[in-house]
Amino acid sequence: MFLLILGILLWVLAHLFKRLAPRKRLMMEPQARSMVAGLVLVGLVLMVIGYRMADVIPVYAPLPGMGHANNTLMLISVYLFGVSGARSVLIDKIRHPMLTGVILWSVGHLLVNGDLASILLFGSMGIWAVAEMVVINRAGPWKRPAKGSIGGDIKNLIGAAAVYGLAAWIHSLLGYNVFAGNY
Repeated sequence: MFLLILGILLWVLAHLFKRLAPRKRLMMEPQARSMVAGLVLVGLVLMVIGYRMADVIPVYAPLPGMGHANNTLMLISVYLFGVSGARSVLIDKIRHPMLTGVILWSVGHLLVNGDLASILLFGSMGIWAVAEMVVINRAGPWKRPAKGSIGGDIKNLIGAAAVYGLAAWIHSLLGYNVFAGNY
């Protein structure tokens, strides 16, 4: 569990660095970006390794069939991740599409995983996304981006389907059939 918790802390602190210490970040702009990227990467690797190594300590039993709800939330989540990059029609309607996607990812995974390591990982990522939204919102008003296009949505749908398929394939390699309806 230590590696999992360390990875979560590195992820959260690296992501919040820009918001919590803006002056320090500006003073070391090129180095700050490299440092943050490195900490995020190390945090992600530690989370994966720590999660895979963690003992299964049951806390609650997921309801049967929640895998289908998770799959639906995951499709929406992956789509939201691509809203900004693809210039979707939602780009000027949702202030935090990526963080909203993280929250849906978190909730979906908590629906199908009731062990302590899952609660720590997915719960903390959901809480981090909400906290990040609050911190960003307090920093100032939203400057709405230019409207997106339906072409952006089509690109995003294709990309989301590809990323979802890749994630499903990786999960199957790890022994989780995401299409079974339960795990």
